[in-house]
Amino acid sequence: MSERVERRLVALVAADVAGYSRLMGRDEERTLGDLKSVRQMLVDPTIAACRGRIVKTTGDGMLVEFASAVDAARCAIEIQRGMTERNVAVPPDRRIEFRIGIHVGDIIIDSDDIFGDGVNIAARLEGMADPGGICISDDAHRQIRGKVDIDFGDMGSQSLKNIAEPMRVWQIRVGGESAPERSAVPTVPVQPLPLPDRPSIAVLPFDNMSGDREQDYFADGMVEEIITALSRFKSLFVIARNSSFAYKGKSVDIKRVGQELGVRYVLEGSVRKAGNRVRITGQLIEAATGNHIWADRFDGDLEDVFGLQDKVTSNVVGLIAPRLEQAEFERVRQKPTDKLDSYDLYLRGMALIHQRASLADAYKLFKHAIELDPEFAAAHAMLAWTWMARQATTGSPLDGPERFEAVKHARLASRLGEEDAFVQSTAGHVLTYLGHDYDLGSSMVEEAITLNPNLGFAWYSRGWVSLMCGETERAIESFDHMIRLSPLDPLRVSAWIGMAHAYFWLERYEEGCKVARRSLRFNSNAHSLGAFIINAIRAGDAEEARKAIARLLRVHPGFRTSHISEAFPVRDAALRGEIGAALRDAGLPE
Repeated sequence: MSERVERRLVALVAADVAGYSRLMGRDEERTLGDLKSVRQMLVDPTIAACRGRIVKTTGDGMLVEFASAVDAARCAIEIQRGMTERNVAVPPDRRIEFRIGIHVGDIIIDSDDIFGDGVNIAARLEGMADPGGICISDDAHRQIRGKVDIDFGDMGSQSLKNIAEPMRVWQIRVGGESAPERSAVPTVPVQPLPLPDRPSIAVLPFDNMSGDREQDYFADGMVEEIITALSRFKSLFVIARNSSFAYKGKSVDIKRVGQELGVRYVLEGSVRKAGNRVRITGQLIEAATGNHIWADRFDGDLEDVFGLQDKVTSNVVGLIAPRLEQAEFERVRQKPTDKLDSYDLYLRGMALIHQRASLADAYKLFKHAIELDPEFAAAHAMLAWTWMARQATTGSPLDGPERFEAVKHARLASRLGEEDAFVQSTAGHVLTYLGHDYDLGSSMVEEAITLNPNLGFAWYSRGWVSLMCGETERAIESFDHMIRLSPLDPLRVSAWIGMAHAYFWLERYEEGCKVARRSLRFNSNAHSLGAFIINAIRAGDAEEARKAIARLLRVHPGFRTSHISEAFPVRDAALRGEIGAALRDAGLPE
């Protein structure tokens, strides 16, 4: 009697990189590095968040299965939108662009692999998609329509290679909506204003696409809230409301707006009301080039108009700020090294921090920035941060002079940047971790939140400071809020580590293991490994804990249990003792 074949009905996503051979022929190492970065920072986390399972990968593609066609579509859309945003600052000949196909069908399961017509159809659909596009089968379309708020394009009946019957195919339109026509602005030569010495932005009036003029107040209120929120970022130059609203109701040329207002970036958007629902779209554009840096949309109920305004403002600002920062990193990266000023050096140092590259090189850049501008508060704060990060990642305590320098610059930053939320949160974090000044550090991060409640970094620092102060629930709340404000921020990995420690103290060990594992996919420093080890040993998984101990000692051979008071400087000695005991039980040398 033959063995019964196992089958199941799944949603399949097939994806590959358009023009992969061309990219590899041009620069193999760069292409492989870029693709690895895209996988780590966007593709794999998005698949996991949408409950997908990667079945197999090839050099330039992958096959992923989902239990739900809706999850599959949402995953594909998020990946393509994320790639569009990432590619804004990338030259066209270096861009990694995916083609994606989605099908719902029956498959045969053999060990960890899958086979059948369902797999073949998904692959054929992927081949029909444009770079950056998504093609789906009629079967998938029936499952998705009405459940995912997207537009479809009907490609009609198509013959797919090695598939017997023609199949109706649909395109998913990933882009946003077009704005209504507006009255023209006379073309008059304009003398461009000089750009400020920091990122500059104008927020134009949002288009009211509801057909109801009374809704103008809602659209205008939204823009005013966003302008106010962006103005709290001391690192940004934000055009005032009265200047932005001079363009209300007019057809504008973004490049001209940039010249007339003297800004590098322009945010525009639209508001559409239908019944008791409202949709807000926004897009951030580099004025000189017309490149789209970011685009998104938000949906909600109109029951609480002001609550919805606050929610959208928080999300828009939280997402725009990192995009502006990344665009600035790219701009300075292309600037000749003999023309760098203090701010350019600072930006280069920040880029290294975000890339988790050399802390020593970042330190040198911040130090040079301070030499050119001794009152540059953010540079002082980040110089101190590099020392803190060095101790946190290695677990090895700093020596006396290093600690003294870090604390000195953190205190100086605090005095120079009294009204700068980023400076206060950074300096407060360092003074808590290295200075063990828990009350001062806590008051500084709280002040940072007051100064700018939309700054994800401030919530991140509040999470770690709360954790060191023994306020575990407050720490989890802060990390959660930080990730909501800046969901693609590289610092979310460190936030997961902080959450794992908080779960340990709350005796929620399984949750602690889960979130620590998430961080280990991106790095394996002393903090991330330590967070996993202490949760795993208390969850009863001694074998996994000991494996992680071996991995920790391979990465940081000198790390010992006696380093706990510095590597995890929690105010409560009993909590520090719990960490030490867990690491000891897992086998870490004394």
